[in-house]
Amino acid sequence: MFIAALKLGLTSFGGPVAHLAYFHDEYVRRRGWIEEQSYTDLVALCQMLPGPASSQVGMAIGMHRAGIAGGIASWLGFTLPSAALITAFALLLHGTGGIGAGLIHGLLIVAVAVVGNAVISMARNQAAGPLRAVIAACSLAAMLLVPSPLTQIGVILFGAAAGALFMRSASTPPPTEFHVPIRRATAVISLLLFVLLLGLLPLAASLSGARSVAMIDSFYRSGALVFGGGHVVLPLLEQLVVGPGWMDQTRFLAGYAAAQAVPGPLFSFSAYLGASMNGAPSGVVGAVIALLSIYLPSFLLLIGALPLWAAIRRHQSMQAVVSGIGPAVVGLLAAALYTPVFTAAIRAPADLALAGVAFALLVGVKAPAWLVVITGAACGVLMHALGLTR
Repeated sequence: MFIAALKLGLTSFGGPVAHLAYFHDEYVRRRGWIEEQSYTDLVALCQMLPGPASSQVGMAIGMHRAGIAGGIASWLGFTLPSAALITAFALLLHGTGGIGAGLIHGLLIVAVAVVGNAVISMARNQAAGPLRAVIAACSLAAMLLVPSPLTQIGVILFGAAAGALFMRSASTPPPTEFHVPIRRATAVISLLLFVLLLGLLPLAASLSGARSVAMIDSFYRSGALVFGGGHVVLPLLEQLVVGPGWMDQTRFLAGYAAAQAVPGPLFSFSAYLGASMNGAPSGVVGAVIALLSIYLPSFLLLIGALPLWAAIRRHQSMQAVVSGIGPAVVGLLAAALYTPVFTAAIRAPADLALAGVAFALLVGVKAPAWLVVITGAACGVLMHALGLTR
């Protein structure tokens, strides 16, 4: 399981949707480790749970193969390459001096193109039709008018409620056999632990005053409260990390843009944040704390949900809820595209021109994201040297 996941972690470029295609090719078509219908239902389940959906699908297949140990092996293989690369980038960025200013700004501009492309792609798939478009528009308006983590949760709940009320027409496919070697008692304990940590970690951070406990609390809440994963975690992490002064916004967005250049899950961006924070813990220790904390909710939820999955997937209402959450996520991502991504990156006409070129490379030329990121970073250094940007 680890070797198969490591192969995917080294080669899976393109973001969460592309990762699911890679997983299908490797685990369903080539290896036959999971049946087609079970894979489709598993994707729907992981999209309904908070956390990084593509990583959760890989972890769930690992649990199907070899229990909890298999889930850990799958996560480690898929996540380790991107986490190591993005942590190394964070450590190197501190010593780049004047070049670093142009490099960071170039990465910020590329982020505009990457997130814009993601918005368009998700809107085509998740916000097609009048009802879904209305849900997406309402979510966008709410996040722009009242930007906060609570608003994000409210938007997701709004989408889920709208889906449950108005999207019940789709029929649920007949359930197929999917065995997970996890006991029911273990599942219940895992769900209880998920809820207890969500409630007790903020209290522990407040009482202890320890920076490490506060980090665990912030990243755990990010992993536990974000739906859609990947790009959608951006606004929540920005408020939890930049808000307390642990990092400035430009360095935050530079790391987010750099995360597009590496294979594997976008949640590895948390390793960059942990390594780049002001004060201690930071560096490799901070990266490990942030990475483990943001993924822990996913493990606990999957351990709790998978043994009950056979009952959950029989209900048509669950399919309707997933259908409503999709367009709400589109609205969240569109809001993140405007602020903080666009407002922080586009300062001069040359910035907008570079963002347009990056978008054309991604959408028109179909250039790989890593190549677009490298090109944008180099152009940012050149523009800074020529005085074309502020």
